[in-house]
Amino acid sequence: MLPLQTLMDRDGVQKTALGILIEEVLGAGIQEIGVVVCPGDQGAYRAAGGAPGTRLHFLEQSEPRGYGHAVACARDFTGRDPFLLLVCDHLYVSRSVKPCAQQLVEVARAEGCSVSAVQATHESKLPYYGAVGGRLADARPGLYKIDTVIEKPTPTEAEQKLVVPGLRAGHYLCFFGLHVLTAGAMALLTDLVDAAAPDQRVTLSAALSALAGCERYLACELEGRRFDVGAKYGLLMAQFALALEGEDRDEVLAGLVELLALRRP
Repeated sequence: MLPLQTLMDRDGVQKTALGILIEEVLGAGIQEIGVVVCPGDQGAYRAAGGAPGTRLHFLEQSEPRGYGHAVACARDFTGRDPFLLLVCDHLYVSRSVKPCAQQLVEVARAEGCSVSAVQATHESKLPYYGAVGGRLADARPGLYKIDTVIEKPTPTEAEQKLVVPGLRAGHYLCFFGLHVLTAGAMALLTDLVDAAAPDQRVTLSAALSALAGCERYLACELEGRRFDVGAKYGLLMAQFALALEGEDRDEVLAGLVELLALRRP
Protein backbone atom coordinates (compact mmCIF):
# COMPACT_ATOMS: atom_id res chain seq x y z
CA MET A 1 0.00 0.00 0.00
CA LEU A 2 3.04 2.32 0.13
CA PRO A 3 2.48 3.83 -3.37
CA LEU A 4 -1.01 4.87 -2.26
CA GLN A 5 0.30 7.01 0.62
CA THR A 6 -0.41 10.73 0.28
CA LEU A 7 2.22 13.48 0.43
CA MET A 8 2.59 17.12 -0.53
CA ASP A 9 4.77 17.57 -3.58
CA ARG A 10 7.37 20.33 -3.81
CA ASP A 11 4.66 22.75 -5.00
CA GLY A 12 2.49 22.05 -1.95
CA VAL A 13 -0.04 19.98 -3.93
CA GLN A 14 -1.39 16.81 -2.30
CA LYS A 15 -0.57 13.70 -4.36
CA THR A 16 -0.08 10.00 -3.87
CA ALA A 17 3.43 8.54 -3.95
CA LEU A 18 2.37 6.72 -7.13
CA GLY A 19 1.26 10.00 -8.71
CA ILE A 20 4.63 11.57 -7.92
CA LEU A 21 6.43 8.58 -9.44
CA ILE A 22 4.32 8.77 -12.59
CA GLU A 23 5.27 12.43 -12.98
CA GLU A 24 8.92 11.38 -12.62
CA VAL A 25 8.47 8.85 -15.44
CA LEU A 26 6.63 11.26 -17.73
CA GLY A 27 9.38 13.84 -17.13
CA ALA A 28 11.87 11.35 -18.57
CA GLY A 29 9.92 11.20 -21.84
CA ILE A 30 8.29 7.82 -21.20
CA GLN A 31 4.86 7.52 -22.79
CA GLU A 32 3.67 4.04 -21.84
CA ILE A 33 3.73 3.05 -18.16
CA GLY A 34 3.27 -0.48 -16.85
CA VAL A 35 2.40 -0.92 -13.17
CA VAL A 36 2.83 -4.39 -11.65
CA VAL A 37 0.08 -4.99 -9.07
CA CYS A 38 -1.39 -7.78 -6.97
CA PRO A 39 -4.65 -9.25 -8.29
CA GLY A 40 -7.56 -7.03 -7.25
CA ASP A 41 -5.46 -3.88 -6.66
CA GLN A 42 -5.92 -2.38 -10.10
CA GLY A 43 -8.80 -0.09 -9.08
CA ALA A 44 -6.95 1.47 -6.14
CA TYR A 45 -3.83 2.02 -8.22
CA ARG A 46 -5.78 3.50 -11.11
CA ALA A 47 -7.45 5.97 -8.73
CA ALA A 48 -4.07 6.90 -7.26
CA GLY A 49 -2.41 7.24 -10.65
CA GLY A 50 -3.15 10.91 -11.11
CA ALA A 51 -3.85 12.73 -14.33
CA PRO A 52 -6.57 11.34 -16.64
CA GLY A 53 -5.24 10.24 -20.00
CA THR A 54 -1.97 8.86 -18.61
CA ARG A 55 -1.20 5.65 -20.47
CA LEU A 56 -1.22 3.22 -17.57
CA HIS A 57 -1.15 -0.53 -18.14
CA PHE A 58 -1.72 -2.83 -15.16
CA LEU A 59 0.24 -6.07 -15.06
CA GLU A 60 -0.79 -8.61 -12.42
CA GLN A 61 1.71 -10.61 -10.39
CA SER A 62 -0.38 -13.64 -9.49
CA GLU A 63 1.87 -14.90 -6.70
CA PRO A 64 4.48 -13.25 -4.43
CA ARG A 65 7.70 -14.72 -5.82
CA GLY A 66 10.00 -11.76 -5.35
CA TYR A 67 10.93 -8.51 -7.04
CA GLY A 68 12.61 -10.18 -9.99
CA HIS A 69 9.48 -12.20 -10.68
CA ALA A 70 7.40 -9.00 -10.48
CA VAL A 71 9.59 -7.31 -13.09
CA ALA A 72 9.37 -10.39 -15.33
CA CYS A 73 5.58 -10.01 -15.32
CA ALA A 74 6.21 -7.05 -17.64
CA ARG A 75 8.02 -9.12 -20.29
CA ASP A 76 5.22 -8.83 -22.85
CA PHE A 77 4.74 -5.14 -22.05
CA THR A 78 8.41 -4.22 -22.61
CA GLY A 79 8.87 -6.56 -25.58
CA ARG A 80 12.20 -5.97 -27.33
CA ASP A 81 12.55 -2.37 -26.20
CA PRO A 82 14.82 -0.91 -23.52
CA PHE A 83 12.76 0.15 -20.50
CA LEU A 84 12.93 2.39 -17.44
CA LEU A 85 12.34 0.52 -14.19
CA LEU A 86 11.42 2.12 -10.85
CA VAL A 87 10.61 0.54 -7.51
CA CYS A 88 7.31 1.78 -6.13
CA ASP A 89 8.40 2.29 -2.51
CA HIS A 90 11.05 4.94 -3.27
CA LEU A 91 10.73 8.62 -4.05
CA TYR A 92 13.46 10.57 -5.80
CA VAL A 93 14.46 14.17 -5.10
CA SER A 94 16.73 15.75 -7.69
CA ARG A 95 19.36 18.39 -6.95
CA SER A 96 19.38 19.26 -10.65
CA VAL A 97 16.87 20.98 -12.90
CA LYS A 98 16.38 17.53 -14.44
CA PRO A 99 14.44 14.83 -12.55
CA CYS A 100 16.46 11.77 -11.53
CA ALA A 101 14.75 9.51 -14.07
CA GLN A 102 15.51 11.94 -16.91
CA GLN A 103 19.17 12.07 -15.87
CA LEU A 104 19.41 8.29 -16.01
CA VAL A 105 17.59 7.93 -19.34
CA GLU A 106 19.93 10.48 -20.93
CA VAL A 107 23.00 8.58 -19.71
CA ALA A 108 21.62 5.26 -20.97
CA ARG A 109 20.78 6.78 -24.35
CA ALA A 110 24.28 8.27 -24.69
CA GLU A 111 26.04 5.05 -23.61
CA GLY A 112 23.76 2.65 -25.50
CA CYS A 113 23.59 0.04 -22.74
CA SER A 114 21.89 -0.89 -19.48
CA VAL A 115 22.54 1.61 -16.68
CA SER A 116 21.53 1.36 -13.02
CA ALA A 117 21.43 4.42 -10.77
CA VAL A 118 23.44 4.00 -7.57
CA GLN A 119 24.03 5.96 -4.39
CA ALA A 120 27.02 5.75 -2.06
CA THR A 121 25.53 4.11 1.02
CA HIS A 122 26.94 3.36 4.47
CA GLU A 123 27.56 -0.31 5.23
CA SER A 124 24.91 -0.22 7.98
CA LYS A 125 22.28 0.03 5.20
CA LEU A 126 23.55 -2.94 3.17
CA PRO A 127 20.76 -5.27 4.43
CA TYR A 128 18.24 -3.12 2.52
CA TYR A 129 19.78 -2.84 -0.96
CA GLY A 130 21.49 -4.61 -3.80
CA ALA A 131 25.05 -3.36 -4.29
CA VAL A 132 27.59 -3.27 -7.11
CA GLY A 133 31.33 -3.40 -7.49
CA GLY A 134 33.33 -2.02 -10.39
CA ARG A 135 35.60 0.72 -11.61
CA LEU A 136 35.30 4.16 -13.16
CA ALA A 137 34.20 4.02 -16.80
CA ASP A 138 36.22 6.12 -19.24
CA ALA A 139 37.51 8.26 -16.35
CA ARG A 140 34.10 9.96 -16.18
CA PRO A 141 33.14 11.00 -12.63
CA GLY A 142 30.12 9.16 -11.29
CA LEU A 143 29.97 6.52 -14.05
CA TYR A 144 31.18 2.98 -13.33
CA LYS A 145 31.69 -0.24 -15.28
CA ILE A 146 29.92 -2.91 -13.21
CA ASP A 147 31.77 -6.15 -12.54
CA THR A 148 29.81 -7.59 -9.62
CA VAL A 149 26.23 -7.40 -8.32
CA ILE A 150 25.24 -8.81 -4.91
CA GLU A 151 21.79 -8.68 -3.34
CA LYS A 152 21.92 -7.35 0.26
CA PRO A 153 25.56 -8.27 0.94
CA THR A 154 27.04 -8.55 4.42
CA PRO A 155 29.68 -5.93 5.34
CA THR A 156 32.38 -8.63 5.10
CA GLU A 157 31.17 -9.70 1.66
CA ALA A 158 31.03 -6.08 0.50
CA GLU A 159 34.55 -5.39 1.76
CA GLN A 160 35.87 -8.40 -0.13
CA LYS A 161 34.00 -7.98 -3.42
CA LEU A 162 32.43 -4.53 -3.75
CA VAL A 163 35.10 -1.95 -2.93
CA VAL A 164 35.01 0.86 -5.50
CA PRO A 165 38.00 3.24 -5.78
CA GLY A 166 37.20 6.77 -4.65
CA LEU A 167 34.39 6.00 -2.18
CA ARG A 168 34.68 6.83 1.50
CA ALA A 169 35.66 3.96 3.76
CA GLY A 170 32.63 1.92 4.80
CA HIS A 171 30.53 3.12 1.86
CA TYR A 172 29.39 1.09 -1.14
CA LEU A 173 27.46 1.73 -4.35
CA CYS A 174 23.93 0.54 -3.62
CA PHE A 175 21.01 0.56 -6.02
CA PHE A 176 19.02 3.77 -6.19
CA GLY A 177 15.79 2.09 -7.32
CA LEU A 178 16.07 3.35 -10.92
CA HIS A 179 17.33 1.28 -13.85
CA VAL A 180 17.31 1.54 -17.63
CA LEU A 181 17.57 -2.04 -18.87
CA THR A 182 17.88 -3.63 -22.30
CA ALA A 183 15.80 -6.43 -23.74
CA GLY A 184 18.80 -8.65 -22.98
CA ALA A 185 18.39 -7.96 -19.27
CA MET A 186 14.71 -8.91 -19.44
CA ALA A 187 15.61 -12.12 -21.31
CA LEU A 188 18.08 -13.11 -18.58
CA LEU A 189 15.49 -12.39 -15.90
CA THR A 190 12.84 -14.37 -17.76
CA ASP A 191 15.18 -17.36 -18.01
CA LEU A 192 15.80 -17.25 -14.26
CA VAL A 193 12.07 -17.11 -13.52
CA ASP A 194 11.30 -19.97 -15.90
CA ALA A 195 14.05 -22.13 -14.37
CA ALA A 196 13.06 -21.44 -10.74
CA ALA A 197 10.97 -23.82 -8.66
CA PRO A 198 7.30 -22.77 -8.27
CA ASP A 199 7.84 -21.63 -4.68
CA GLN A 200 11.24 -19.99 -5.26
CA ARG A 201 11.65 -16.23 -5.01
CA VAL A 202 13.62 -14.57 -7.82
CA THR A 203 15.71 -11.43 -7.33
CA LEU A 204 16.45 -8.79 -9.93
CA SER A 205 20.05 -8.71 -8.69
CA ALA A 206 20.61 -12.28 -9.91
CA ALA A 207 19.71 -11.25 -13.45
CA LEU A 208 21.82 -8.09 -13.24
CA SER A 209 24.78 -10.13 -12.01
CA ALA A 210 24.46 -12.30 -15.13
CA LEU A 211 24.04 -9.17 -17.27
CA ALA A 212 27.40 -7.81 -16.07
CA GLY A 213 29.04 -10.95 -17.50
CA CYS A 214 27.56 -10.77 -20.99
CA GLU A 215 26.80 -7.11 -21.84
CA ARG A 216 28.27 -3.70 -21.15
CA TYR A 217 26.52 -2.62 -17.96
CA LEU A 218 27.11 0.66 -16.13
CA ALA A 219 26.24 2.28 -12.81
CA CYS A 220 25.66 6.01 -12.54
CA GLU A 221 25.55 8.35 -9.55
CA LEU A 222 22.79 10.90 -10.14
CA GLU A 223 22.35 14.44 -8.86
CA GLY A 224 19.71 13.53 -6.32
CA ARG A 225 18.80 11.19 -3.49
CA ARG A 226 16.43 8.30 -3.01
CA PHE A 227 14.07 8.01 -0.08
CA ASP A 228 12.73 4.60 0.90
CA VAL A 229 9.19 5.34 2.08
CA GLY A 230 8.93 1.83 3.51
CA ALA A 231 11.76 2.39 5.99
CA LYS A 232 11.21 3.69 9.52
CA TYR A 233 10.42 7.41 9.19
CA GLY A 234 11.02 6.98 5.45
CA LEU A 235 7.75 8.62 4.43
CA LEU A 236 8.44 11.49 6.82
CA MET A 237 11.96 12.03 5.48
CA ALA A 238 10.68 11.93 1.90
CA GLN A 239 8.08 14.55 2.77
CA PHE A 240 10.71 16.81 4.36
CA ALA A 241 12.96 16.41 1.31
CA LEU A 242 10.17 17.33 -1.10
CA ALA A 243 9.08 20.30 1.04
CA LEU A 244 12.62 21.66 1.40
CA GLU A 245 13.04 21.66 -2.40
CA GLY A 246 9.81 23.59 -2.96
CA GLU A 247 8.50 27.12 -2.77
CA ASP A 248 7.35 26.63 0.85
CA ARG A 249 10.89 25.87 2.06
CA ASP A 250 11.10 28.86 4.42
CA GLU A 251 7.72 28.10 5.99
CA VAL A 252 8.68 24.45 6.55
CA LEU A 253 12.05 25.38 8.04
CA ALA A 254 10.39 27.88 10.38
CA GLY A 255 7.98 25.21 11.54
CA LEU A 256 10.81 22.77 12.20
CA VAL A 257 12.77 25.36 14.18
CA GLU A 258 9.66 26.08 16.26
CA LEU A 259 9.20 22.38 17.01
CA LEU A 260 12.84 22.05 18.05
CA ALA A 261 12.54 25.08 20.30
CA LEU A 262 9.55 23.51 22.07
CA ARG A 263 11.36 20.27 22.82
CA ARG A 264 11.98 19.48 26.43
CA PRO A 265 15.67 19.53 27.45
